[in-house]
Amino acid sequence: MLRLLLALLALGAMSVPAEAALTLCNRTSYILYAATSAVQGARSETNGWTRVAPGECQVARKEPLTAQSYLVHARSSLAHSGPARAWGGNQPVCVKDGNFTLKQPAAKSSCTDDSFALPFATLDNQSKRVWTMNFDEQPAMTMTEAQLAGVKRLLKDNGYAIAQIDGKPDKATGIALNDFRKRMKFGPNAGNAELFQALESEARKKIAPAGYTVCNDGPDALMIALGQMDGGKTVSRGWWTVTPGACARAMTTTLAGDAIYLLAQHKSGGSVVAGSQRFCTAATAFEIEGNQNCASRGFAEAGFAATATKGLSGYIAHIGPTGLRR
Repeated sequence: MLRLLLALLALGAMSVPAEAALTLCNRTSYILYAATSAVQGARSETNGWTRVAPGECQVARKEPLTAQSYLVHARSSLAHSGPARAWGGNQPVCVKDGNFTLKQPAAKSSCTDDSFALPFATLDNQSKRVWTMNFDEQPAMTMTEAQLAGVKRLLKDNGYAIAQIDGKPDKATGIALNDFRKRMKFGPNAGNAELFQALESEARKKIAPAGYTVCNDGPDALMIALGQMDGGKTVSRGWWTVTPGACARAMTTTLAGDAIYLLAQHKSGGSVVAGSQRFCTAATAFEIEGNQNCASRGFAEAGFAATATKGLSGYIAHIGPTGLRR
């Protein structure tokens, strides 16, 4: 079974097209969606999203890297259970949820209603016209290990009993993988691309009923943040942008605890949903542990409203023009 597992995940020689200038390689256990931004003078061009499966490299930009600077941000697929993961920095850049190209002033201070800011990292391509960047997690893995760890994570997201997310083959993973391939009725020539696509698609279906969803029933785009207090641990996360008439799934796992705390603001900063429970926030995308001494740690502070989630696996918060709709 272990030999079968390794055979199913064997990495072929990775070839990068001759016209590739910026190649992104994923050495994590998550399916990543990456956006890149090229800054030249007072203008920038941002493109997204490039999908990169674990243990895989994809071309993000084909043109030679001749701009003054390049920025990169990657986020984990919504198919993964648990909090979303992000790889970025501290440079806010406007993006959209679907595939997009945005040409805008490099120093733009606000995003349009159908876009939102994420924190990008500056790419150190050492002034070279062709560059390959790796996304990593701890502990560090090789490409082959990342591929196996990615399969394990997605099998677990699909409900299989996977004990450890790592790059080591084991019997349980081999059995689970073989079962999944049979369930999907894969042909004998189905490769890793088909495997990861099916694992991601099926995981999205499985996690859909659980979690915390915010729906914007008002006329203006909203910025959403959530706070949790569970088992003595306090954490706040944001921002999700929810356009009018749309919904965003901010949490994908079954809810725990008596309440999830919600903050909703207009892009101009005015609050639509707020409350008395204080949490730390930041101007760009954030995940902050603890709600004490926010200012001394370089954060802002805001009051979040409690939404009762005790005993629920999923919750949908509807926000109208004047606040939460009970």
